[in-house]
Amino acid sequence: MALLGILALVALATAKLAPTPLDHCAAIAGKQWVSPLEARACMHSFPVHTNVKENIIEVLNKTIAMHTSVNYQISAPKPFDKARYYLFSCNDVHEDLHKDLARIRQQDYQSEFEFHLDVFHTFRRLNDGHCVVINYCYDSLYISYLPTPLVLLTAADGQQNVHIAPEAFTVASAEFGEEIEFWQSILPGKLRGQLETLNGAQVLTINDQDPFVTVDMNALVTGGYQSFGTRQNSFFSSYYRGANGWLYQMGNFAQQVHPLTDVVKLTIKRVNSTSIDIVTLPYRSRFGRASKNFTDSASYRANNCLATNETNGVDMYAVSPSIRQQTSEKPLPIAYFQQQPPISRKEARRHPVNVLVDALPLSDIDLPEVMQPSEPALNESYNVAQFYMLNDNATGVLALGSFSAANFSAFQHSLLDGLVKLKSLGSTRLVVDVTNNGGGFICIAHWLHRIIIGSKATTEPQAGLDTTIRAGPLAQLIVRRIVKDDMDPDTLLYYNPTQWTNASHVPFTAETEWLNPLQNLTINGHEDNFSQRLGQECQPFDVEPPQKGLFIAKDVVIISNGRCASSCSLFSITMSKLEGVRTVVVGGKQETPQQYCGVVGGQSTDFSTIDTEIKSVRLKNNTLAPPDFMANIVQGITWRLGYAIDDPLEPEEWQNHPADINLPLTMEMVNRPVAIWEAVSNEVFRTATPPPLLVQNK
Repeated sequence: MALLGILALVALATAKLAPTPLDHCAAIAGKQWVSPLEARACMHSFPVHTNVKENIIEVLNKTIAMHTSVNYQISAPKPFDKARYYLFSCNDVHEDLHKDLARIRQQDYQSEFEFHLDVFHTFRRLNDGHCVVINYCYDSLYISYLPTPLVLLTAADGQQNVHIAPEAFTVASAEFGEEIEFWQSILPGKLRGQLETLNGAQVLTINDQDPFVTVDMNALVTGGYQSFGTRQNSFFSSYYRGANGWLYQMGNFAQQVHPLTDVVKLTIKRVNSTSIDIVTLPYRSRFGRASKNFTDSASYRANNCLATNETNGVDMYAVSPSIRQQTSEKPLPIAYFQQQPPISRKEARRHPVNVLVDALPLSDIDLPEVMQPSEPALNESYNVAQFYMLNDNATGVLALGSFSAANFSAFQHSLLDGLVKLKSLGSTRLVVDVTNNGGGFICIAHWLHRIIIGSKATTEPQAGLDTTIRAGPLAQLIVRRIVKDDMDPDTLLYYNPTQWTNASHVPFTAETEWLNPLQNLTINGHEDNFSQRLGQECQPFDVEPPQKGLFIAKDVVIISNGRCASSCSLFSITMSKLEGVRTVVVGGKQETPQQYCGVVGGQSTDFSTIDTEIKSVRLKNNTLAPPDFMANIVQGITWRLGYAIDDPLEPEEWQNHPADINLPLTMEMVNRPVAIWEAVSNEVFRTATPPPLLVQNK
């Protein structure tokens, strides 16, 4: 006993001497700002749990059976087959999801964060902002910032250079508060405390390389859009109209989803300076606004990483009507990452959406007031739709930041009333600014096209695209349960035939197995099944449109930075290809073809919505059905795919959408909406041939 007692004392003493494992998450708990290194240490501290990894891979593999584009994205056709980067070329859209998920299943990872990054970037390589995998445990939990957003500017001689945005200090000091002093104090020598003097500086190198090496490397991983030019543009700062005001996008250089980069070295030439300065700026990581507070590793995981009651779908017929109503009023779990103002599930089901999903949430950074339109918007403006008259008293402007707003009906009325008001004020020309418009309500896209152009064959009975859905075995089973077994009596589900029309725009009856006759296709060597072609779902509109169009197509121009997606793409494509409306991309690199839109889709959705369809027809136990997510993950998918206008047998998703004009940005007009609108009006509407700075893309 004495010996055992001595051994026990030795063991106790040894235990006291052993260092307590450091809790990297506890070390940063409660801090709004941390270094990327500290945030990474916390995120990398969680090992891979085999059952969670297997669960995620199984859900993804089974859910992408509903994603229309899986086989197309293995090797996209021209113009997205090749991209010319700064030093090399490579496949632009070339990703086999099933093959890579099989690789990921077999691969070992040092941490769960490392595993997630592999999944995350695998889906990002699709360059499809509808088909994404986002984990609330890691994505935008900490967002990394620099106080120096960049812009691409063109000088009078046509030379393009990367610059620190002229408004950089104004934006950063207003948004980052006292944290700005961290960057002030880190500047070298005479620049210490002089961060504002970096405004407008030309960036000669980034990490000792030509800036476009970094721009193009970012285009490899940023995802979202098929067009290489658009992914280049996402590197730079920009603006857009939000639901409550004008907002500022920092761009991929100055705002990053994950805390993976610690510092950046810039060689710059400041405005009105003859010297060359070298500055090394650290990134700082800020706790995300949707992230849940924690005190240590355990609470970090409990609050941010585990599936919630919003992660997975519900059986709509297994809950009480009151619970169903409460659920329908909540935003979708993916809403935080959708590039539109939040809308309820009920609105999304009543008025289907087609919207981009980004791992960075919509910006809440204000565009500096001095850069915003100085004249008030017309009274008919509402939410993301703001109307202005330019000083020429002939050009009206619709600044449209999204195709979604809180109230569908009010939004619809506002668009009509605003355009009518512009006409009454003498507007004969219309600029539609859809910069950073990530889409929204499909029928708002149809509605806006219809009221601008009027009643004609291209707008009635529909002002959009025919669509199709992927019709694999599980999709066919869902439809059969609804049609044969009457398992959706209240018409709550997307797979209900009464929601849709055939190619002749005739509504399906409740007894129609509407996926049939199936289209049996071979896509990139893979056999696939799609539904029959579907027609329009929007007309007759709830509001009576004017018989005559409010503007003539030749007097309408659509402008953006190329970041016009989803329902914005549906609107822009039909206006351009069917009506001949001109399109302008501002700020793109001259050597790169600019696409006026990207990520077309036809209707987007997410895992929880598809899971609700499966559960509501009692197919959750079917071997084809995905299990519930164990992790706090949202998965976006393209559920319907639009047919092309120029090639009606192929999807519009991979057709060419070259902008008519690439309008270069100058120091005086960058990120200033009115200056851009005036430049477009002056050059597009008043000039017979484009001046030297305008680059024709077609």
